[in-house]
Amino acid sequence: MKTADKNTLGKTSRRNFLASTAAHTATLLAGSSFSRFAHAAGTERFNVALIGAGGRGTGAAADCLRGAKHIKVVAIADAFEDRAQLSRKTLQQYFGDQVDVPDERLFVGLDAYKKAIACDVDLIVHGTTPGFRPLHYRAAIEAGKHVFMEKPCCVDAGGFRSVMETNKLADKKNLKVGVGLFRRHMPNYLEAMKKLYDGELGRVQFQRCYCLMPGYGGAGARKEMSELEYQIRNWHVFDWLGGGRLVEAHCHELDVMNWAVGNHPVEANGLGGRQLPDSQKYGTDFDHNFLEYSYANGSKTYSQSRFQKGVERRNSEHIHTDKTVVDLAGKIKISRARRRRKSAEERTDVSNPYRLEFTDLLDAIWNDKPYNEGWYGATSSFTAVLGREASYSGETIQWDELAEKGASHTALLEDLNWNSEPPLKPNEEGNYEHLLPVPGIYKPF
Repeated sequence: MKTADKNTLGKTSRRNFLASTAAHTATLLAGSSFSRFAHAAGTERFNVALIGAGGRGTGAAADCLRGAKHIKVVAIADAFEDRAQLSRKTLQQYFGDQVDVPDERLFVGLDAYKKAIACDVDLIVHGTTPGFRPLHYRAAIEAGKHVFMEKPCCVDAGGFRSVMETNKLADKKNLKVGVGLFRRHMPNYLEAMKKLYDGELGRVQFQRCYCLMPGYGGAGARKEMSELEYQIRNWHVFDWLGGGRLVEAHCHELDVMNWAVGNHPVEANGLGGRQLPDSQKYGTDFDHNFLEYSYANGSKTYSQSRFQKGVERRNSEHIHTDKTVVDLAGKIKISRARRRRKSAEERTDVSNPYRLEFTDLLDAIWNDKPYNEGWYGATSSFTAVLGREASYSGETIQWDELAEKGASHTALLEDLNWNSEPPLKPNEEGNYEHLLPVPGIYKPF
């Protein structure tokens, strides 16, 4: 992809963000999502391919299948055979003949996504390693498929540019795109945003958000696998594949902050560091960050993220206006639908936000409504990338400059095979301490 002009890219992304945010919120507030969906479903067979068959992808496919009996998963693709096989077995266990995936449509390898996209399917569900998502998203849209993709939608500037260009193509082809930022489908968030947009709650002055979670990481032991396989299987802690934990997890709260302002930030500054000592298990990212995001209208977002054990846990968003403080759901009941053991009540829970993501997407597909969550999926993911780069470098980073000049692993991922060398290499002890970013030395571009 050609490098975009800095000003054009910034203005285009902000314009599309504003338009998509307003239109999407209005659509979801128009009435009960499930009732609209139920009347739209029809009976014609609807084929789905799952690309990325780990726990997240399998859970997303399950949420899609719960939408209607005529929805069928007919192809599964994953880089690893064990994950593809387990995903098929799990989905068949709960959905029976809604899962029609013979061995010839169970694809394995780094190019498996191409084979799944080539099948006779209507919708691609992407649960892939996030670094691959821009590449897989583009391939699906080019092939004329509707898409649901998990967050984050990109992990670096090159991925952001790619997703933004693919969003344009999706709109041109009238293809529908859903993104796994599930708060956008929760009634309490939608109601709060409507009141905010209507002026009832006042003008946003500043915001606070928190993503304080246990210190999850990758597997410490490599066992019998290459360095590339190890990093792909443990993508959470390698920035080139997962964006780091700030990007992978905190994009949810940052998305809400952007949603409230109706825009993405123009710059970020902040600080962070690494206290967890095992760099083999925890890779190359920071385990705590404090960030200040500045928006074009003068408002600020103050963001805390931490991924450590034995400390306070919190996921929440707080909007301070000139009239009040909006405290959004601090204890979100994360869907139990993605667990393998479920009660009958959980399997039929239509208020579950993971379910509603597909309810609204399928309603748009079957009723041909404008629907592209890829715009704010890209900007909210890149908001997290912006904060990561500010924290790593110790500098104030401008959105437009990072979008234009920031790193890209797109070319590497396009040509990646099992004989390829990963861009990050451990030291002789098998650790990554020499790769940890040092503020004042690290350069974002």
